[in-house]
Amino acid sequence: RDEIRDWSSDVCSSDLLPLVALLLAGCSKQSALGLSPSADADYDVPSDGTDSAGDTASPDPDGEQAGTLTAGVWDDNDNYDVFGSFLSDNGQLAGTPDFTDAERDSAHARSEQDPGAKNTLDVALVLDTTGSMGDELAYLQAEFDALANQIGSSFPNAQQRWALVLYRDHGDAYLTDVHDFTSDLAAFQATLNDASFDGGGDYPEAPDQALDEMAGLDWRSGNTARLAFWVADAPHHVGDESRLADAVRSAVDQDVHIYPVAASGVDVLAEYSMRSAAQLTLGRYLFLTDDSGVGGAHREPSIPCYFVTRFDHAVLRMVDVEMTGEYREPTEDEIIRTGGAPEDGACQLADGSTVLSF
Repeated sequence: RDEIRDWSSDVCSSDLLPLVALLLAGCSKQSALGLSPSADADYDVPSDGTDSAGDTASPDPDGEQAGTLTAGVWDDNDNYDVFGSFLSDNGQLAGTPDFTDAERDSAHARSEQDPGAKNTLDVALVLDTTGSMGDELAYLQAEFDALANQIGSSFPNAQQRWALVLYRDHGDAYLTDVHDFTSDLAAFQATLNDASFDGGGDYPEAPDQALDEMAGLDWRSGNTARLAFWVADAPHHVGDESRLADAVRSAVDQDVHIYPVAASGVDVLAEYSMRSAAQLTLGRYLFLTDDSGVGGAHREPSIPCYFVTRFDHAVLRMVDVEMTGEYREPTEDEIIRTGGAPEDGACQLADGSTVLSF
């Protein structure tokens, strides 16, 4: 990928395209997680490769199998110019966090460094549990055991620990409900299973409070991969953007990588905040798609090129990337469909520029 970045300014030249394709094909790393497609996925992929938007009833948590949700992934540090255009187009929205160009440039420079492999793993789930998040919560409850077991099998010495930060909004039964790190996976599963969805009322919620709690968890220092998956379908309240920004800065200081997961209902302000959090902390932006047929319609992100895989495969791939320090794109068998027609991991845009899919 580093070689591709160096060549990106010249990729529109027709005599370089074969070379770029070869370089991109050689960038894919063997996954330590050994992921393979599962025959038990209970969604139907549209035969024409298009989205299948539409509302569906909330699932029965006891009746759903793991692996149903589908998602794409995007890395704004790999596509920093495209990210800059997105920020420029939407920076006048009310409530955008006040990150500076210097902060963003510093994060981009850090992303160019070799992260190296990690020995241990801390993962926090930061979950919006308001009334609109029932589908996502049910499937996370269903998928956790398989995710943790696969990670344990692939990284047996990682001493994986999990934490849970649930949040709603002001005036609900709780604002945040925090469960600090534990290595007892059965206990964590029980805590996750006890979570329920309710409240919310208006559209914005309190992710700023939740991210602040996340940053205050008992993260291990040293050679530990530190990931926070923030699953939400709504932005913060206008006026709370400074608290959200400070929470992200605290994550940067602790080298906690935020991986937002945009659920159905996400608007442009939520995408702006989520992608900013991912870029600044060296995480990636995940977004659920309509391919699963689960939940309400998912807004198409402002992203020109991506792969859609099962959500559990995307999460495992992110853990793989963080633990090994090596980029890995999805295998051909993992890809359900593509957005923007990537070839060998890249898309050429109408203006002749090239972006890298993740």
